[in-house]
This record gives sequence, structure tokens and C-alpha cells, in this order.
Amino acid sequence: MKKLGIGIALCLIMIMVSSVYGEQPRGNCGCGLGTMAFEGKNGLLFQVLAATTNGSFGNQTFGITSGTLECEQAPSFTSNEPLNRFVKDNMDDLAKDIAQGRGESLDTLAELMGIPAEERPLFYARLQTSFSEIFPSGTITHVDVLENIAKVMQG
Repeated sequence: MKKLGIGIALCLIMIMVSSVYGEQPRGNCGCGLGTMAFEGKNGLLFQVLAATTNGSFGNQTFGITSGTLECEQAPSFTSNEPLNRFVKDNMDDLAKDIAQGRGESLDTLAELMGIPAEERPLFYARLQTSFSEIFPSGTITHVDVLENIAKVMQG
């Protein structure tokens, strides 16, 4: 047991020494609290500590989905779970409101997508004129609707 303890201690010393002298890039730790806590510190040991902290507490996942903790949020709104759920649960009402260019479900869609209030009339009009592109068939899924809205907004 004593030999195991000495072996572990030697390994830790070697890692610490190599982390001091080996200038390893930190880019592979991702983002999160661990990355922030060990910012400016180079080497293998600090990479391991940052990655372990990010993974152990689930903060990296939170940071990615919320765009915090020095993480970048995905540029596509189709990864937004509340938006996905809303469109899935309200497909019929949303189709009616987009066809009319106004309505409560369209207001909620704009809110979930983060469309500023002053840009909503243009947003509604654009969706209305592109209704057949957004809902090309009666068997379309909510994922398809969101992807089609994204295409309309980019075009």
C-alpha cells in the first residue's frame, strides 16, 4: 500500500513538472467554470483540472445552452428546446396565424425566437408571404417548420 502511495505521488509530481515546463494549449478544455478558473495557467495539469471541473458539475452544458460561462450559444434557433416544444405542440394554430400574418401563437413564436418588438411586423409579413415554403405539406414536422422558417429568415 505504501508503494502505491509513493507511485501516485511520483505521478502527480511528474504531471506538475511537465505542466510547468510543457506549454500545452488550453483550447481543448472547452468552456465553463473550469476553463474560467484556470484561465492563464498552461500545462497538462491545468487542462485536466479545467476539463474535470467543466464535466463534473455540468456547467459546460449549461454554458453552451445559455451562452454564458464564456461559451458560445449555437447560432441556430432550432436547438432552442422551448421553441421546439412550442412549435411541436402548436403546429395547427401556428399555421393559421402565419397564414393570417398575426395571432397569439405567432406572437409567442417571435418572443421565443428573440425577435425585437419593432421588427415583428416585418417578421410576420415575411412568414405570411412564405407560408407555402414553411408548410409545404400537411405531413411536415415541427423540426421541418423551424428549419423552413430559418431558411426564410436567411433568404
